[in-house]
Amino acid sequence: MKEFKAGQLTVKVFATRKQMGTQAATDAAATLRYLLTHQETVNVIFAAAPSQQELLEALQKEPGVAWDRINAFHMDEYIGLPSDAPQRFGNFLKAAIFDKVDFRTVNYINDTERYTALLKTHTPDLVFMGIGENGHIAFNDPPVADFNDREVVKTVELDQECRQQQVNDGCFATLPDVPTHAITLTIPTLMKAPYIYCVVPGPRKATAVYNTLQQPIETRFPSTILRTHSGAVLYLDADSSVKTGELCNC
Repeated sequence: MKEFKAGQLTVKVFATRKQMGTQAATDAAATLRYLLTHQETVNVIFAAAPSQQELLEALQKEPGVAWDRINAFHMDEYIGLPSDAPQRFGNFLKAAIFDKVDFRTVNYINDTERYTALLKTHTPDLVFMGIGENGHIAFNDPPVADFNDREVVKTVELDQECRQQQVNDGCFATLPDVPTHAITLTIPTLMKAPYIYCVVPGPRKATAVYNTLQQPIETRFPSTILRTHSGAVLYLDADSSVKTGELCNC
């Protein structure tokens, strides 16, 4: 494992995707145990994507985490898919972790007003996220990303690169099958959490990782905002880190 800093962001690079996910889970579980010794409940936001699979599998095996004191939230969701569609992020998370451990509450994002009120009374403590091929975090694509967004939750139109990624990931057969709109937590909502664990494996994310670490911090590259967060850690594997050599001597 190699570790370096990009601004305030800690970056950890692993040889394999499994090592990356396992270490992210180990680190996050340690933080959860720490938080649970200092507060009665902990609020955690989960991202739904194939990139999160190794993390989620390892996380639920971590010992000593009082899941029954953790409120689970999900980060973003398509608009317009049937409730039982396997592509719905809520259904992904339900199968991957929400049904696997005994959370205090599980909260699905399905409307802006209710979810905004919920998050105002349950301030996020920890966020699990990835980075999209277009640099988005949650569904804050470059055209709609706003580092000073006044909203907690908002409805957005998805850009074509974001929608194409869903096809590339094997979630949809063709681009027309991918919904055009979604509901998402905004960037300030995510960034307010004291701890962010960002897991980004795979060769298709190499350019997005390079942009995250090297481009100016601006909404053309939404994930660059992570470089301003001292509690954020970016986990990479060999494939996603191939363009970071000059930063980490990888």
